[in-house]
Amino acid sequence: MHVKILAGMVLGIAWSIAASYTTEGAAWTQSYIKPFGTVFIKSLQMLAIPLIITSIISGIAGLRDINKLGRIGGRTLALFTITCLTSTLLGVTLASVFKPGSAIPEKTKTELLSSYQEKTTGLIDKAQQSVGGAMDMITEMVPNNIFHAMSNNGMMLQVVIFSILFGIALSKVDVSKSDIVIQFIEGLNETFMKLVMLVMLIAPIGVFALIASISFNVSVFLSLLYYMLTVIAGLAVILFILYPFIIRLFSKITYGRFFKTMQPVFLMAFSTSSSAATLPVTMERVSNGFNIKKEISDFVLSLGTTINMDGTALYQSIAAVFIAQATGIDLTVGQMVIIALTATLSAVGAAGIPGAGMITLIIVLDAIHVPIEAIALIMAPDRLLDMFRTVINVAGDACGAIAVSGMEDKRGQ
Repeated sequence: MHVKILAGMVLGIAWSIAASYTTEGAAWTQSYIKPFGTVFIKSLQMLAIPLIITSIISGIAGLRDINKLGRIGGRTLALFTITCLTSTLLGVTLASVFKPGSAIPEKTKTELLSSYQEKTTGLIDKAQQSVGGAMDMITEMVPNNIFHAMSNNGMMLQVVIFSILFGIALSKVDVSKSDIVIQFIEGLNETFMKLVMLVMLIAPIGVFALIASISFNVSVFLSLLYYMLTVIAGLAVILFILYPFIIRLFSKITYGRFFKTMQPVFLMAFSTSSSAATLPVTMERVSNGFNIKKEISDFVLSLGTTINMDGTALYQSIAAVFIAQATGIDLTVGQMVIIALTATLSAVGAAGIPGAGMITLIIVLDAIHVPIEAIALIMAPDRLLDMFRTVINVAGDACGAIAVSGMEDKRGQ
């Protein structure tokens, strides 16, 4: 299947390049090709929430050991915090050393600020409406209407919290009454996984449509190439150095096996730019490909899709320093520390949907008093970089599941 998905991606890139040469070709692609990609990604997102709910509830209820749940949850949160903070520190360091913001021509700055002014204003308004204080973040973790949270991709953390509480409560119910509920939820979970397999039958077409409908402005990309390469280099360090170290530290899985097993997941993440849409495929590959217990893999992956965004954290830290450099602002060491901490926290709150990182980046810029209107400077290549950082986000979730599983196996020996 992953060969067909890769073929769809290659054809999509070729189509996108060919269509960009004419206005009619680009318009025809947006009207008649893009809808197939939209249907595909919506089909996967449709299954993400039901899978999270059934996976977490059945896993926790099946454990019947709250101490084990607390141990798994604590290790997961600790690992995700460490990798996310490492990613932001790496991003700040790379941007400070290579100074990509100093390489952007003045003419390009003016053109970008003018071209993306309207879109930038819309993002700022959206970000300001959603941003609150620290206590607001805590209160927003608990849903007042679970059905409303289930219908909104930006409220996935609320769904996770509800599922955890429901699973804990169900584990406390007498076995004679809870077994039938657990069996029903496990049956639903298996049914949703079968639906995922059905949706994956159209994956090559969906991936082709998603890639083909992306607009690439070659001249702008070339002027921002130094910035883009800095981001991609940071993502490569995470994928090829940080994650292999963690996987080898806590498991016997080779990195070659990791890549081979995760190929379909990486292709899906790259083409959809959505960790939430990729989650159903990630769950199937991690559980079956690495022989990890479902109660561990599903819990860690569900939580990771919500709060573990290493790729987004690195991107935001590099982007923040880049924008400061491009606007002539010299950042202090204290401001760089603020970038690292704020990028870590805002990445946790980023929804697993395309473009969410751009909104949370506004929070980072505001924290260091950099003009937030200057996000227009990085808006042109954001969709492409979003594809790369989503791959890192889902790889981090899988790495976390492998590591936590390895910790539990060592404890049981």
